[in-house]
Amino acid sequence: MDESDARFRREILPHLDAAYNLARWIVGREADDIVQEAALRAYKSFHGWHGEHARAWLLAIVRNCCFTYQRSDRRQSGTVPFNEATQTAASEDDDPAAVVMHRSECAALHAAIAALPIEFREMIVLREFEQMDYRQIASIVGVPVGTVMSRLSRARERLREALNPEAEAD
Repeated sequence: MDESDARFRREILPHLDAAYNLARWIVGREADDIVQEAALRAYKSFHGWHGEHARAWLLAIVRNCCFTYQRSDRRQSGTVPFNEATQTAASEDDDPAAVVMHRSECAALHAAIAALPIEFREMIVLREFEQMDYRQIASIVGVPVGTVMSRLSRARERLREALNPEAEAD
């Protein structure tokens, strides 16, 4: 293994979970294939990368691969199916009523996020799930920081409305 391969493993591979998470929210079940394609593209162009934020660079490649995949008409729907078994975190020791409530809340949140337009969904995923700052998100998505802030604000508002429809009536 040469120095470039070692650097790639050190800089890029730790971010594959984040890459998968973003791809899963954009394309759904095809996320594995997308992340593989993105990792291959990153590896091929890694010698020319001299940035400081490897995670943001990889996620930008993943995002581009996702949208290229969607444009290819292989995937029509922008929603991600909810898998209750893998996306809830309740232990067997929990109160059964609490487990049911937790699963119900998770399902509602997942459905609300999946229903967001992609430009809002990716903001939520990158900021809230991946804990990226506004500048990193702006570089990944290719928009100004103000646009990131605006989209994130609108995404959060839509989630509030979807999860608490009675609040609008007040």
